[in-house]
Amino acid sequence: MAIFNWKRLGLVTGLSLSLFAAGCGSDDDSSSEGSGDAGKEESKDIELTYVEWDSEIASTNVIGKVLEDQGYKVTYTPLDNAVMWQAVANGEADGMVAAWLPATHGDLYEEYKDQVDELGENLEGAKIGLVVPEYMDVDSIEDLDGIADDVDKTIVGIEPGAGVVQASENAVEDYGLDGWEVQTSSSGAMATELGEAYKNEEPIVVTGWTPHWKFAKYDLKYLDDPKETFGEAETINTMVREDLKDDMPNAYKILDQFNWAPEDMEEVMLEIQDGTDPAEAAADWVEDNQDKVDEWTEGVE
Repeated sequence: MAIFNWKRLGLVTGLSLSLFAAGCGSDDDSSSEGSGDAGKEESKDIELTYVEWDSEIASTNVIGKVLEDQGYKVTYTPLDNAVMWQAVANGEADGMVAAWLPATHGDLYEEYKDQVDELGENLEGAKIGLVVPEYMDVDSIEDLDGIADDVDKTIVGIEPGAGVVQASENAVEDYGLDGWEVQTSSSGAMATELGEAYKNEEPIVVTGWTPHWKFAKYDLKYLDDPKETFGEAETINTMVREDLKDDMPNAYKILDQFNWAPEDMEEVMLEIQDGTDPAEAAADWVEDNQDKVDEWTEGVE
């Protein structure tokens, strides 16, 4: 992929220089080093890729800060969903902590699962659904027609094509919500509308997902989904390139041991939403949660 051609060029150049240096060395030098990677020093340059969702900005900056504190130079590369997966599968990026499974990234997982090293869950309890403020007298998608006039039969959505938008459109059909519309816009616009409605205690129905900072800022609830249109709870998983364990065993260990809770992520997300730079918000969380960070770095040499 063109976006990463600089890395391939660097790799080829580095290899050529290494071969040149090896050819100029004495026989004594080569015999003393022996064969294999026994004396190989771990690289300290690592590239993390992520999709630009509030949740993944938070998690990538936090794990990146931990890696930086261990002496790594971390490059952060935001990409679209499909390109993110392809970059890790091709080895152009070293890893990502942004794989939503089994539903949201299910198709991409099936396409690339044999080309990546799956390190398992880094967060449990992720989910999507329809969300309303707690002050609203509705608890199930089945009962939305009872508040139809209050919200103009409108569900405030995010970007067209997003998984939660598609699921919401399916819910309109599955639950026979005649005349209802999923109004697409952006994540930011949805949050703004929610904030205005909440401030004035007005009714509103939005597309929602967890983790998200809005659950830390507002008192909200998911509407029950008896038809399971939105599926079951998801996990967010860590994926790395296949040879990372050999090249960077300590970085691999940290990524493998990275695990936190939705409320941890939402704390970082809310600070970013309130205006703090993502790197600074991540540093604040790491400083305040050293016990968890110590678990992630346990055994690192």
